[in-house]
Formats: sequence, structure tokens, C-alpha cells
Amino acid sequence: MLLSRTDSLLLVVDIQERLAPAIHDSETVTANSVRLLEAARQLKVPAFVSEQYVKGLGPSLAAIREAASTARFFEKIHFSCAAEPGVTDLLRASGRRQIVLTGTETHVCVLQTALGMLGEGFSVFLVADAASSRTPENRQLAIERLRSAGVHIVSTEMVLFEWLQRAGTDEFRALLPLIR
Repeated sequence: MLLSRTDSLLLVVDIQERLAPAIHDSETVTANSVRLLEAARQLKVPAFVSEQYVKGLGPSLAAIREAASTARFFEKIHFSCAAEPGVTDLLRASGRRQIVLTGTETHVCVLQTALGMLGEGFSVFLVADAASSRTPENRQLAIERLRSAGVHIVSTEMVLFEWLQRAGTDEFRALLPLIR
């Protein structure tokens, strides 16, 4: 199943100021999430950003906040976005059935969100190079578990090229800086 930008939404989970420094390969996770947020904005793919317990973990990183200028932010206290009251309804209201998922921590909030959204009938695509945990082992175990549960494991470039569908367009040229 390919991603379709007319049926996708982007969900960035908990890339926050006090958590990010502890995350394995945090710079890559942040950079790839920013690339996806920028592509979503340019291609008019709805984007959402969750923030777990902002009082304790701080807001999203500045780079995420800047790239998410048109995204809808929401705070949560449940680990799973799907368990937070109103969030599933908010995502459903977009009319999209594919969730492109990035964030931290892969084995906690991202995993529980992905499994919860699968249970709600969404197709879930985990962007593996835009998701991580404090340890590589926890990240890898989460990816294996999600794959076996039916989550599609993709990369940032897979998402970008599937959203674009073809070269030689103005949209392709506009997104080239995000690909190079």
C-alpha cells in the first residue's frame, strides 16, 4: 500500500525540550520530522503535534515548533494519543485514513499511539528514521513489535516520494531541498 497525500495526515509525537537530549540519535529524528512537517505544509497534508505533559517535559523543540507553523498542537497525559480524549475524533475530522507517525519514545508513546490508531481503523506508517527511544534496543524492539502488528515501516524519503508521486512537477522542484 502506497501513501497518498490526499489520504494522509502527519502525527509528530512528543519531540520535546527536556526529553530530546536523552533520545538516541535525536538530531536525526528531529531533522527528519522537520522535513516531513515542511513537506506536509507545502503539500497541504494536515499535520498534528502532540506534547506529553508539557509542565514536566517542556514544549516541542524550537525546530519542530517552527516547522509546524500550520500544524495543530495538543497536549496529552496519556502515553497513547489514541487514548487522549478527543484526539481520535480530531484526526478523524481530517477525513484522512493514513497516519504517518514520527516521534519519541518509539517503545512508549509512539508504539501505544500506533497500536491505538490501528485499533481505531487507521492505516499507520511509522517513519523509522524519524522515531527513536533513549536506547537503540528499545527503539528496535518497538519497530519489530509494530511491524508484526501490521504497522507499515517506512523512511522519510519513502514518505516524501510517495506523497509526490512523480518528478518534473513544481511540487517536486519545491521539495527537492528536503530530499537533497
